Amino acid sequence: MSAAHKLGFKHLNLDRQIYSWALYDWANSAFATAVMAGFFPAFFRLYWSTTSDVTVTTFRLGLANTIASLIVAFSAPLMGALSDLCQKKKVFLMIFALLGIVMTGGLFFVPRGYYLTAMMLYVFATLGFMEGNIFYDSLLLDVAPNGLLDRVSALGYALGYIGGGLLFALCVCGVLYHATFGCPSEAVAVRISFLAVAAWWGIFSVPIFVFVRESKKKGKTSLGGNLAEWGCQVYETLKMLTQKKNVGMFLVGYWLYIDGVGTVIRMAVDYGMAIGLHPRDLILALLITQFIGFPATLLFGKMGTRWGAKTGILIGLAGYLGIVAGSLFITRARDFMILAIAVGLVQGGVQSLSRSLFASFVPRGSGEAAYFGVYNMLGRFAAVLGPFLMGMVALLTKQPKIGVLSVEALFMGGTCFILFVKEKEEKR
Repeated sequence: MSAAHKLGFKHLNLDRQIYSWALYDWANSAFATAVMAGFFPAFFRLYWSTTSDVTVTTFRLGLANTIASLIVAFSAPLMGALSDLCQKKKVFLMIFALLGIVMTGGLFFVPRGYYLTAMMLYVFATLGFMEGNIFYDSLLLDVAPNGLLDRVSALGYALGYIGGGLLFALCVCGVLYHATFGCPSEAVAVRISFLAVAAWWGIFSVPIFVFVRESKKKGKTSLGGNLAEWGCQVYETLKMLTQKKNVGMFLVGYWLYIDGVGTVIRMAVDYGMAIGLHPRDLILALLITQFIGFPATLLFGKMGTRWGAKTGILIGLAGYLGIVAGSLFITRARDFMILAIAVGLVQGGVQSLSRSLFASFVPRGSGEAAYFGVYNMLGRFAAVLGPFLMGMVALLTKQPKIGVLSVEALFMGGTCFILFVKEKEEKR
């Protein structure tokens, strides 16, 4: 029996589309893992932003993440609506994927101490990653059969953990044993890792563009088409979402708790370094998170199908509340490893079930990218708040641990809203 059948994909003609779609998560998760969460925060501190004050570097890193998130937050609904009118979700995905790939590769060429250049390339690479995910997420409704949104969404995130973790592990080996591979220093090996991420992202993005069929509707509009119709599409999408109280309750809750998830992903390594942990221990913790995340995310997908996506999300958020509270008591590398295991158990589940629960609210064939543009807009506005608050509080108090308290508040607020979401009311 094929893996697709085990996941419940009974229609063989869908297998290639499902796996081609999910493989993009394998591709771009290399950036999320090896760059955003792994090498960039550590390398930025040790190579590009070499100030003696650790809180200044934390602030700069938080600022770079905030700038990228703000740009995506304001542009996401417009980009989603435009791609729906043009029926070119795959084209837009390709454009932003190429932006992310080129900017990531460009980090290889940034000299020591040029923190502004590194921040600029990182911002544009993050834009390519996040804007591309609007169109990638919306294609879920083009490939997932009815009743399998939770499992297909979880498959994407699970492959992302394996793909991102595998390349990250290879890059870590290259850094640790750089002399064996002919690299003169660890710094050169890390810079080569940025090129490796760009190549990985590019190669494994090919299947989604070749094999996934985007659904087509009548009334196609060109890129230079009717701007009034474009604005109307955005307005109607926002109107629908605000009129449905249940959907609005979910989106507010998502906006809060996904902020916490994003902050943990982006700031964990910087936080660990700020409290005195060795970068190698932190990188190992990230690898642990990735490989535990693969089976845990698939399990959450089955949990969503059996008990509902809302239940799975609440279980994951309860785990995050404990993780953030536990981070206040980290004193050694072993403590960080334990929390990394806990993050791996819940991170992918919360992300994948949030995507599938929102997808269940979206009517098929009626502007999926526009809806996911709003969904990603809220996610990006959330990512503005968390890293900035954590960095600002650390800068003002000179105590990195105090900044963690803002993340705990976000998870608590998100949980309160999700408790009132009526899942069956909107499920197809």
